[in-house]
Amino acid sequence: MNRSLEALQKRPRTRRRLSIGMFAGWLGVVAAVLPSAGWSASAPRDFEEKREIPGELQLPAFPQPDKLIPFAVSAMTDNQFMIDSESLSISSDGIFRYTLVIVSPSGAQNVSFEAINCATAERRIYALGRSDRTWSKARGDQWVKIVDNSLNRHHAELYTDFFCPVGITIRNVDEVREALRRGGHPSMMRR
Repeated sequence: MNRSLEALQKRPRTRRRLSIGMFAGWLGVVAAVLPSAGWSASAPRDFEEKREIPGELQLPAFPQPDKLIPFAVSAMTDNQFMIDSESLSISSDGIFRYTLVIVSPSGAQNVSFEAINCATAERRIYALGRSDRTWSKARGDQWVKIVDNSLNRHHAELYTDFFCPVGITIRNVDEVREALRRGGHPSMMRR
């Protein structure tokens, strides 16, 4: 009986050692299987870069005043909005790239090289114009959903009335230039 008592006392100790050993083993397996914090932090950035066109994006020449096409945004703003007709391009996947010039009533200018993705209703700013007529890469150059509000009304206007009108396939940049000059795509019913 003494021996069986000793055997029972040894058994729980053995189980504890196995339990701790098994726990440590499982913990090692879990740590090896789960992605590291460094990988998960860079994953969205890697995905964002893969959505971009391959290679280095070529910035356009700085806009010339005689190549700017004005477009109306809202009666609620006194700013003038213009697209540089020379910078306008359409990629095969429906992404429009263009230079936008906004002039305030006091004459202050904001120049930006941007993109609108018709498939996802998103916009992106690649570069901002400097006063010496050179480009500076935008810090926040991620794709952002287009929101129709007073602050970003010009993006919503470009998306709905010029670049991505519902049910209309834009054939080329000349069609967009003509739509800008007319105040909207000819097939769109203006309200």
